Amino acid sequence: MKYVSSFILLVATTFTLHAQQKARTEQLVDFTLGFGSGQSTVSFGYFKNWNLGKKQSFYIGTGVRLSNAFGKNQVFTSAPASLAANSANKDSLFSSSASTYALNAILNLGYHISPKLDVGFNIDLIGFSFGPSRIKLFSGNGTSTTTTAEPTRMNVLLVGNNDRGTLNSEFYLRYKVSTKWGIKLAYQHFFTELTTINKVQTVPVQNDRFRNITNLFGIGVAYHF
Repeated sequence: MKYVSSFILLVATTFTLHAQQKARTEQLVDFTLGFGSGQSTVSFGYFKNWNLGKKQSFYIGTGVRLSNAFGKNQVFTSAPASLAANSANKDSLFSSSASTYALNAILNLGYHISPKLDVGFNIDLIGFSFGPSRIKLFSGNGTSTTTTAEPTRMNVLLVGNNDRGTLNSEFYLRYKVSTKWGIKLAYQHFFTELTTINKVQTVPVQNDRFRNITNLFGIGVAYHF
């Protein structure tokens, strides 16, 4: 994720240098289904893009996305960076079922390969999550116990293990089948985070945040207006 964030910073800085050029804008909404091991996702997004460069082939955009993640038999491991960086410090939550909803502001970058074909990348930046509380099985320090956990409320992109909450990012290829409608293939990298009602992890430090990372393939449709 740190390499992705560095790429975003580089590209965004490059586009900012051309901000005074007259840019053509476009707006679209899309719907995407993601499928991965033990998890599926449904996301709805609104995007506004600015086409930049002499040929206006590059674009940068922003918007908002609602992502819904549904998982079965998932393992969530210690989320704070100080714990996640060392596998020996990771405790875990086992979830037989989990439902998380995340509403986030997004950054969207891409390139128009042709008038009909786009390739791009987008990532969640900041927002909030919600969802039902569920009983989970905590395992750590040689013991197991049940606890209650719910989605971590605040979502913030902070680079790699420093990220907090539920964040969705995707690489995509989109093809316009008409002037208004397009179809999309996507590869999603999805962080889902839960917070327990108590700091169930006590060694080497107290912790109540646990994260699952899933990679998914997605298909979707887009409507331009």
